Amino acid sequence: IILLQYTQMSVHFCEIVVNEANFVRKCISAESCQDDLWGKLVCTNFKVSFITHNSLPRQRFQCTHRLLGEHDIPLACVEQVVTVNDVKGKQKILGSNQKLKFNPTELILYCKDFRIIRFRFDEAGPESAKKVCLAIAHYSHPADPQLLFGFEYVGKRYHGSTGERMNGIDPGGGMQTTLFDCSSDWDREIKRTGASEWRVCTINQGYFISPSLPEFFVVPVSLADQDLKQYACFFYSQRIPLWCWNHSSGSALVRMSNISDPQQQRKVEQRISSAITKSHPLRSDVFKSDLDKNLPNIQDIQAALLKLRQICVIDPFEESEEKWLSSLESSRWMEYVRTFLRHAVEVVYMLESRNVPVILLEKEDRDLSCVISCLVQLMCDPHCRSLHGFQGLIQKEWVMAGHRFLDRCNHLKKNDKEESPVFLLFLDCVWQLWNQYPAAFEFTEVYLTVLGDSMWVPIFSTFLFNCPRQRAENSRFGVCKMFECFLKSLMFTKAWDWSQQFSLKDQTLFNNPLYVGKIATCVQNGTVKTFTHRRSKKNYSSTLRGLPSALRNGSLGPNDTLARRNSLVLRLRSDLSQVREQQETPSERFIRDFFSRPVDLQGLLLPQLLPSHLSVWKLYFLRWVPEAQIPQGGPITAFHKLSVLTDEIDMLQNQLRQYKGAGGTPNNLHAEHSKMYFKATSTPHQPPAPPEYLSSSFPFSPVGNLCRPGILGSPLSKFLNGAKIWLSTETLANETI
Repeated sequence: IILLQYTQMSVHFCEIVVNEANFVRKCISAESCQDDLWGKLVCTNFKVSFITHNSLPRQRFQCTHRLLGEHDIPLACVEQVVTVNDVKGKQKILGSNQKLKFNPTELILYCKDFRIIRFRFDEAGPESAKKVCLAIAHYSHPADPQLLFGFEYVGKRYHGSTGERMNGIDPGGGMQTTLFDCSSDWDREIKRTGASEWRVCTINQGYFISPSLPEFFVVPVSLADQDLKQYACFFYSQRIPLWCWNHSSGSALVRMSNISDPQQQRKVEQRISSAITKSHPLRSDVFKSDLDKNLPNIQDIQAALLKLRQICVIDPFEESEEKWLSSLESSRWMEYVRTFLRHAVEVVYMLESRNVPVILLEKEDRDLSCVISCLVQLMCDPHCRSLHGFQGLIQKEWVMAGHRFLDRCNHLKKNDKEESPVFLLFLDCVWQLWNQYPAAFEFTEVYLTVLGDSMWVPIFSTFLFNCPRQRAENSRFGVCKMFECFLKSLMFTKAWDWSQQFSLKDQTLFNNPLYVGKIATCVQNGTVKTFTHRRSKKNYSSTLRGLPSALRNGSLGPNDTLARRNSLVLRLRSDLSQVREQQETPSERFIRDFFSRPVDLQGLLLPQLLPSHLSVWKLYFLRWVPEAQIPQGGPITAFHKLSVLTDEIDMLQNQLRQYKGAGGTPNNLHAEHSKMYFKATSTPHQPPAPPEYLSSSFPFSPVGNLCRPGILGSPLSKFLNGAKIWLSTETLANETI
């Protein structure tokens, strides 16, 4: 046993090598072995690592992960371990504590982030090959949460000696992510949103009422603590209704679990609804939205992702383009993304247009309501579209609200029925919004992709536990068996401390150069202060959406067309538009009115929702496919040019400040303080050329991360270059948003 102890960034890394095999070949291509790498395959209690002295082509652009090397796979990311014996024609899926009766000649790892990694043992000793395969299968299926590596990994002390928070804070003392783990965080959120008729409730301190609720949450002023204690027993898991957010009109967004006692249902619902009504300035009645009836369940979402993975990275793409696209449609993943976005728009309509409070109803209020409540706030509140605001939103609506990350990520591989990529579906919904309004978000799609990957690095309490109580109980002790006495007082780190994973330079990939304005609301001395940067009121809506200016409510004007591949053009009949106009509902009118006005990137944002408006999140789902790469192409080329332009503007503004004697960063230090990953040169007349290594997969490398039959000559390239997912002509013509 070898103890590896890393001291980077003042963190302790108690990683133990469990087993290893020498003379292992990592397969780079399924069709040829000439590019394969030779090295040592190592299984630790944290990851599967391949150590080689050979180098891969096109690897210079890859971000350097501080916890994982370029050939490393976290054990929590391993979905399936498959061993193969070519000679005997045998194959076996390995689980924990299983036996292997044959000597493997090949190991295939199917990963949750859509990678497929293959290793060959042609020159390795048969016994060492078998042992390392069994070790990987065993350690990727821990039987207890405390066997997860997060309990061995101990990061920086979460609170300093003065009680000041350490994780997630900007080294320069800037803004930090709100964690909503204390009453003062909720107080600030109440003041920020103007929810004057709501208060912080402390009856769950010590998790006395419900283990899955946070210790502090917000309730109507008119509801007394004694009443809440009395009503708690009538709700599933004693989950009292939770306040999420307040619209500027005074309408509240509330989430609530179902009432388990039918005899008390009407009485309790009336009392809760009455209290919420009293909190509204106009005493508007409450609208209840039943998510269980209107949205797919967690099993449907899981089945859709499995089909999507099969289509994207496991099955070879079909020669027929239409068959591949129809397979993609039949997975229903894009349909579910659209369904959640559409439901969020309906809730926004009730808050924004009808001016009524909304209650999101879900049986246990721990899955679907997390998605909808966040999407509504992203559409309505520009603060949630900033980096720290978005992270605070996840803290509030997912982490502290009791989303079952441990079960839904299936870190323990115990119950496949509980596994569901609800959080990944949410990130896909956010990406769809980002893709339609990129200038409205402070962060990039690289940030969203990395955030999705962080679920499979189980060292952060953010994505490791099922509820606040479980998180609090396990966070009191970072138990490293060999140094237990020394480490008892240390605590888990949060995912928002990105310096644990990436350097400051790599973190600049999170900064969006398109972000045209920002609004920062904070509370100082009990007063709400807002700092706003506004642009001129020009009509940028058509350009930003990338759609015909006459496109309203998902339908085409008489002179507009939407081009389809092979010169096929779909045009919706004008008489159909007239029929829709006659049958238009108030919510459809609200949406049509929104799209008839110039977009305000710091105001309300509604997504276009026809199937042709939604795209596959290529950077996440197709990044490992070598044939899917577009060298020197894809969105990264625009990102490069915009980053250079933004950096050049910052550099010139800094020089102007220095000229005026108003301070500024010295020119030789500008590059270090730049917020852009790609920087301008000191001579603006000679802009830097795009680096040779740029491709549509940037900053991820598909080389060696997806080993299956190639897809050259397939219609995928057309799809990647902008082709949309289309339904049949009749389905599209009858479709409404």
